Amino acid sequence: MASAFSSRACALLALLLGLCTAGAAAGRVDDGLEVTWGDGRGSVSPDGQVLTLSLDRTSGSGFRSKDTYLFARADVQIKLVPDNSAGTVTTFYFISEGPWDVHDEVDLEFLGNASGQPYTLHTNVYASGNGSREQQFHLWFDPTADFHTYSIQWTQQHILVLVDGTPIREFKNHADRGVPYPSSQRMRLYGSLWDAEDWATQGGRVKTDWSRAPFVAQYRNFTAAPPATAAAGQYGQQMDAEAQQAMKWARDNYMVYDYCADTKRFSQGAPPECSMA
Repeated sequence: MASAFSSRACALLALLLGLCTAGAAAGRVDDGLEVTWGDGRGSVSPDGQVLTLSLDRTSGSGFRSKDTYLFARADVQIKLVPDNSAGTVTTFYFISEGPWDVHDEVDLEFLGNASGQPYTLHTNVYASGNGSREQQFHLWFDPTADFHTYSIQWTQQHILVLVDGTPIREFKNHADRGVPYPSSQRMRLYGSLWDAEDWATQGGRVKTDWSRAPFVAQYRNFTAAPPATAAAGQYGQQMDAEAQQAMKWARDNYMVYDYCADTKRFSQGAPPECSMA
């Protein structure tokens, strides 16, 4: 979906209105993605524009990218499960395909909730098998009413998570200072809709209402490209002042959990990257 605005204008509009989206024009969604599990619960529309995942009590469903990447900007538009989505998790993430104990991963997980309550966007970064870097956000719009763009930009310098062009999280490469960073393993993109009622909604206190099944999430306008390309170059090495201001706004107003501030969990002090500029 081509944008008529520059990256600066996009960040500013996203900050003020939450209306601007990121990415480039896309063809058929199955040009880049393939449904890989779900026994028919995942499908692509006849015109190739929308990939739909569904979940019932028997199974969820999922897809993966046809290509693997070593650094990339990935964008996709998602319309999340509407109404009472408690217990469901909708995902879009990078993950390496090597041994689990040294795997790399960048997660976006949308944790459903009871009707009228906000979704939680759960983010995490794993490097060489080390994770526990969770940050969670609510969103400044209803993510079930329409499609919105969610982006992961993974470069040698940093990982950015963006929502409708607004950066909400940055994880910098401090490998030279002893902090593991994903930089050597190719990763593939995945998406899924699955049941996690034992933990997803209010720590598992709110269970899935299976009378509402099947639950449905939709994906469209998937693009992935090396971050140096024109289509994916926004904030390739560092964010400008406007982007930093936009991220501060999102974090000040919509962040609901930050591992760096969890003194109960890290009673001996926050992980070292939390104090690194």
